[in-house]
Formats: sequence, C-alpha cells, structure tokens
Amino acid sequence: MNKFNKKIPYGVIERLPAYLNCLMQLKKESVTTVSSKRLGRLTGINAAQIRRDLIYFGKFGIRGVGYEVHTLIKKIQDILGADKFHNIVVIGAGNLGAAISNHDGLKNHGFIVKAIFDNNKEKVGREINDIEISDLSDLKKVINEEKIKIGILATPSEAARKSAKALIDEGVRVILNYTSIIIEAPKDVIVYNSDPVSDLLYTLYYFTSKKSM
Repeated sequence: MNKFNKKIPYGVIERLPAYLNCLMQLKKESVTTVSSKRLGRLTGINAAQIRRDLIYFGKFGIRGVGYEVHTLIKKIQDILGADKFHNIVVIGAGNLGAAISNHDGLKNHGFIVKAIFDNNKEKVGREINDIEISDLSDLKKVINEEKIKIGILATPSEAARKSAKALIDEGVRVILNYTSIIIEAPKDVIVYNSDPVSDLLYTLYYFTSKKSM
C-alpha cells in the first residue's frame, strides 16, 4: 500500500513526473534551490498549483527561498516509488522499441530494461543498447527470473493484444501501451496508454483555443 494518502487527486500524481524531470535537470546545472515561480515557468504549471500539489506530502519549502532541489528530488522519488530500481521488459524491437530502450531517462529514474522481445526472427539475436533481442517464446522465463512487473508495449498494432495478453498471463501488472489499440485487462493490471496521436489531439485543443482568443 502507498504510504501516502490514497485520496490524493490523480492530477497531482500526474504532474509529479514533470516536477521531477525539471528538478533533475536543474541539479545537473548545479542549481541548489528553486522557487515555485521558477518551477512553474519551466514546467508550464501555475506556481500556486505546484505549491498546492506538494503540500499533500508535507511542508518542505522555505518561505523566501523556495525548495531545496536535492531534497525535493528525493521526496518526489519516494512518493512515486522511483527511489528503487524496477526491472522492465520491452516488447517490440522496431524504431519505437529501440528509441524507448535507448532512452537515458529510464535508467536515471530507476527503470532497468532487462530484455527486449520481438517475433521477427531477423531481429532476434541483434542488440539494442547492449541488450540482445529475444524471441517472444522466452518471455515467461525472463519475467520469472527477473521478477518483472512492468512491461512496455511498442509493437505494430496488429500484435498489440496478443503481446499484452502474454505479459498479463505471465504476471506483469503494469503495461505502458505505446500502440493505438485499446487493451482490455483485469482490474489488478494497470494499463497506461501513450498514443502520440491522442497526445497531439489533446494539445491541438489548447493551440486552437489560443488562436481563437
């Protein structure tokens, strides 16, 4: 069970990764403190909203100074469960699967790609980011050996449902779905859809709204 209040609004949790990514960039630039106003400018989120979001988890800002970057990173990582390492698998070794597997941000946030799978025999045996592409028939073995609970779906649409079922059947409980196919899953499995077309349509609303103002 999460150690924090279960009644925290979904929107708050949804915004925390944006704060964390921004804070980690500031840390790389040797910034030690940041105000909610500056954090708001960098994330595009209202400063008052940032303060309201963070107050759910305690008081750790200093009036007139702001937030200590290192402390706030640790706090948000603890809230999200990103203070630990999580083994994950990627299904799909095409351009998208390769881009995800090569993403530096995964390891920076504690996500370790343990295996990449594909059903294309021509791809099996090749390497992406020093990880050998495995045949889907090895999925069960890897999931059990590495205790995988998170899977990323980056397959062509026609293979999405079958691949998702394979993940679910082997005990994966979180699926990040990068396909346009709707995945039906049991109640104890979390499916998060990240379809670029939907994201573009979402941003298009705000773009067209501003043009009409």
